[in-house]
Amino acid sequence: MNAAGFPLLSLVTFLPLAGAFIILMVRGDEATVASNARWTALWTSLITLALSLILWARFDKGTAEFQFVERLAWLPEYGVAYHMGVDGISVLFILLSTLLTPICILASWESVQSRVREYMVAFLVLESMMVGMFAALDFVLFYIFFEAVLIPMFLIIGVWGGARRVYAAFKFFLYTLAGSLLMLLALLAMWFHAGTTDIPTLMQTAFPYQMQIWLFLAFFVSFAVKVPMWPVHTWLPDAHVEAPTAGSVILAGVLLKMGAYGFLRFSVPMLPQASADFAPLIFSLSVVAIVYTSLVALAQEDMKKLIAYSSVAHMGIVTLGIFTFTHQGISGALFTMLSHGVVSGALFLCVGVLYDRVHSREIARYGGVAKIMPAYALIFMLFTMASVALPGTAGFPGELLVIVGAFKVNPWVALGATMGMVLGAAYMLYLYRRVAFGRVTRDDLRSLLDLSPREVAVFAPLILLTLWMGVYPSSFLDFFEASVAAMVTRHEAALGAARLAGM
Repeated sequence: MNAAGFPLLSLVTFLPLAGAFIILMVRGDEATVASNARWTALWTSLITLALSLILWARFDKGTAEFQFVERLAWLPEYGVAYHMGVDGISVLFILLSTLLTPICILASWESVQSRVREYMVAFLVLESMMVGMFAALDFVLFYIFFEAVLIPMFLIIGVWGGARRVYAAFKFFLYTLAGSLLMLLALLAMWFHAGTTDIPTLMQTAFPYQMQIWLFLAFFVSFAVKVPMWPVHTWLPDAHVEAPTAGSVILAGVLLKMGAYGFLRFSVPMLPQASADFAPLIFSLSVVAIVYTSLVALAQEDMKKLIAYSSVAHMGIVTLGIFTFTHQGISGALFTMLSHGVVSGALFLCVGVLYDRVHSREIARYGGVAKIMPAYALIFMLFTMASVALPGTAGFPGELLVIVGAFKVNPWVALGATMGMVLGAAYMLYLYRRVAFGRVTRDDLRSLLDLSPREVAVFAPLILLTLWMGVYPSSFLDFFEASVAAMVTRHEAALGAARLAGM
């Protein structure tokens, strides 16, 4: 338990499951059930957000140790425990998960009219699994949460998605499940070697070099699919295009971060020599992802597909930063993960606003929206600027730190990361110009209504965060400062010890 003896982390993790259970128990006619489901889901997610804000407020930023730790015997004969805790790396991702969930529920308030109860249950279950994954300090527990995330997301895409939703849902499920099976084999190998599944213990365990190579490859396949890295990224555009708006927000905002989080929690600290040896490969794949998917984004005619490809490019910057093994690179990668979660989620919500009105995502279908919906155009412009890393917005500090970290390692790698910023400006400004400016050529666009109070409430926290992260980045960087410093120091010490041993 934490210092006060109160299982706050377990409450944040499992409260959404309790809300889902209450929704399932409600009986009545269809309209009553739908209304109760919406309100129960919203209040459950808001209470969960309030509890996670207590985690944020009470977190001690001066230490790299795990905090709010809870530990209970689960399978003691096998060295498996219910072990939960957060450090500077995971606490902000829990906050991101609990923030985006009520935003998604509010965004779906009017657009989802069929099977409302099941939809809200799926989102609350998804929230529990996401928080549990970031909080788990036992490998078996982590793996359960890591895999369980697939089930509600599979249903959200497959039941409430677009015309090709079943194809997209199965592609998403099979890609990510196939990668995760190799991680399960790696988990078993580490378990047999160390005799424990405790993540803090495994982070201090020295694995033999040959074993590190095979473990790293198994982790790499699993996490690369989740990120997703090029060339295993092809499931993402399909999943985004077919998912409902709120599904795309969670997919881009949180689920893509699971792969990068895995690299930071397992690959880099547990397998330092293999991570260093494979860093050039990661750099190559990351730079290809940044340049190639940015060029593909330029060719898109579907708004969601363009933003989906931009996510692959941004996550390329993240993986590049992680494997610089520098303080600036890893801090920049973490900041970019957070900012991308906010900004890409907001961009998908922007697309959703137009789709709800016109029922089309084709870029050519629009034009002159700024004249009809000025408040919407202003908000869309802010998130477009944040996506292209304009100074003063959330996108800038993280990408700048990654480029600084990459430049210390290899100037050519830094140049590749910089190309992402240049091409990002090209495809995002292309999108904004085609949608917001020009003449209004279609009569049905002239009658569009600007943002409703509910839609303003959806965007308000994201606008605040985008500006806050851009203007005062140190308030976020301070959270993972100690954890990143400890990770870099431990990595350098492990490589130094290996060199002394003649490995």
